[in-house]
Amino acid sequence: MNPFQYTKAKTAEAAIATLLQRDNAAYLAGGTNLVDRMRRNVAHPDALIDVSELPFAAIGEWEGGLRLGAIASNSATAEHADVKRDYPMLSEAILLGATDQLRNKATNGGNLMQRTRCSYFMSPDFPCNKREPGSGCSAIGGFNRILSVLGTSDNCIASYPSDMSTALAALDAVVQIRTPNGGERSLPLVDFHKLPGDTPEIDNYLERGELITAIDLPAETKKFAGHSTYLKVRDRHSYAFALVSVAAGLIVDNGKITDARLALGSVAAKPWRDREAEARLIGQGPSRELFRDVAEQVMADATGYGENDFKIELAKRAIVKALTQL
Repeated sequence: MNPFQYTKAKTAEAAIATLLQRDNAAYLAGGTNLVDRMRRNVAHPDALIDVSELPFAAIGEWEGGLRLGAIASNSATAEHADVKRDYPMLSEAILLGATDQLRNKATNGGNLMQRTRCSYFMSPDFPCNKREPGSGCSAIGGFNRILSVLGTSDNCIASYPSDMSTALAALDAVVQIRTPNGGERSLPLVDFHKLPGDTPEIDNYLERGELITAIDLPAETKKFAGHSTYLKVRDRHSYAFALVSVAAGLIVDNGKITDARLALGSVAAKPWRDREAEARLIGQGPSRELFRDVAEQVMADATGYGENDFKIELAKRAIVKALTQL
């Protein structure tokens, strides 16, 4: 681990100003992902700005929905009474991720910012375009069992591992961001992360110095409270990242589907939401045949890279299972 300067910020403005003074600084909250990368010699910040004591830990009502503070821990979020009652899919997703100890430290904002767990990204001994642009993608033609099958490019097939973000994508969550000029902006969760394209080293659409302050859940998606599920398929029951995950919500009235949400995790570099597939469900009577057709549509452009070919069929079956459960 390289030497670094450590600063504990007292205000958001001070945190942003301190980060902008350095060329290679990073915000630190729970540190469950960043510190891990630093120990593995994957991340080398020369300064860490601790934002863990900023006033963004509250969870409470927001325009009829719910606002999740960026500094609130994953555990506090999953166990919050309003989350469990109104957005149980999110609570399920968080509780299926990591361990109690990690969830107690990990924050909501940090969860959004976590980077891929691709073996080559996490090992400096191998070329990786995400870690070192232009060096190549070792995963293409290498060990890629857990990696992406949607939204990939010739430069990168890394997958984004967050369970929490997959549920947030299905729930139409919105990320609140403090900007360096003192202003604020909002970004839908589905637009927060980017696909690799020609710049796989850039994971999201945050600008330099910007700070996540909250994640908002709209009142509209409360209606899925009793009609949602989070299905996580993985190699073992605990402490394993998903091979495929599905966050789904389905409203059925008089034998017809009147509203639907569907997001996939661990199949792309971002939570994968297919609104055309959701729209195809509306007005139809629920059936395994319909769900399989929708699954085929969602995965129509998927590409396997050898060891992860199985994820395409697995994702289709997971979609059918999740929707059938609902």
